[in-house]
Amino acid sequence: MTHTQTSLNPSALGFTMPAEWSPHEATWMAWPHTEELWVGDQLEPTRAEFARFINTLAKHERVELLVANKECEADAKRRLSGNIRFHSIDYSDVWLRDSGAIFVKNNAGENLITDWEFNGWGNKYDSAPDNKIPKAVAQFLGASYASAGIIMEGGSLEVNGEGVILTTKQCLLSKERNPSLTPSDIEKALCAYLGATKIIWLGDGLENDHTDGHIDTITRFTSGTTIVTCVCADKSDPNYVVMEANLDTLRSATDANGKPFTIVELPLPINRLELQGERLAPTYANFYICNGAVIVPQYDDPNDARALEILAPLFPGRAIIGSPARALITGGGSFHCVTQQQPTGPMWRNV
Repeated sequence: MTHTQTSLNPSALGFTMPAEWSPHEATWMAWPHTEELWVGDQLEPTRAEFARFINTLAKHERVELLVANKECEADAKRRLSGNIRFHSIDYSDVWLRDSGAIFVKNNAGENLITDWEFNGWGNKYDSAPDNKIPKAVAQFLGASYASAGIIMEGGSLEVNGEGVILTTKQCLLSKERNPSLTPSDIEKALCAYLGATKIIWLGDGLENDHTDGHIDTITRFTSGTTIVTCVCADKSDPNYVVMEANLDTLRSATDANGKPFTIVELPLPINRLELQGERLAPTYANFYICNGAVIVPQYDDPNDARALEILAPLFPGRAIIGSPARALITGGGSFHCVTQQQPTGPMWRNV
């Protein structure tokens, strides 16, 4: 199938990024395959958690799974079942929220891929293979894509489907990403390519988050007017002051119509998790919303059940499913980080 690049402004063509709770055609993921990226012998337990997550997800919608080599594909097929399609492609890491194709949709229900540059979270890791993933997805789908030309990771953005984008200054204003761009330049790009009409800037993210404060680890929309945001009960924890500052910002924020949001507080896990002496950044905010369910990371923590209880009333009609993520977090993220939704509808083609 052919795929084409368009130089047109997606927003000018009526494209916007739908909220995650909008109906999905599929979810894109990539199977873990590189021992070096899962230190402490975490590849095998991470694959086990991946399998449980994907087998749950595939009961609700199709999974489009990237596999890097024959061993990777054989291992995935041995563990997985359900509505899954496999695609062979070279890639380094599994964090498709950041490196994958980001879909926008027009009023006719057609989808367009937006292709942003990915530089390994500010040149921390080799990103050359992963930067090619959006174009590969466009080729798989025979779809058109629009290249934004600036560095941006999907996990740094949270949309409500009604024009508002949440992000953090720590990430999108990082000098290792777009040093020549001003906040105004970045806002213009988000408006042009994702259809945003309002950007809300929070401050920082979780301590030792190697993504430099991705929004999807701390604050998420659960509806057009409701936001769930992480809070820290331990005042001695460095996350306490940061989360409180973000909470204050959200309490004074308004939607695209000038109305305040409903703010729901979501606790962070109580137990401190570490890998080789370094603190990890576990969070329940990294849940993934799929057709008919919300899958929430669990860490064998006293707050696991509480997180599910808080999220349940925010997603009426969807099952709230906890799934283990204690191994996955050693790689730096959880379920939202490893997924990228494809909205329902045909692909728009620039012909």
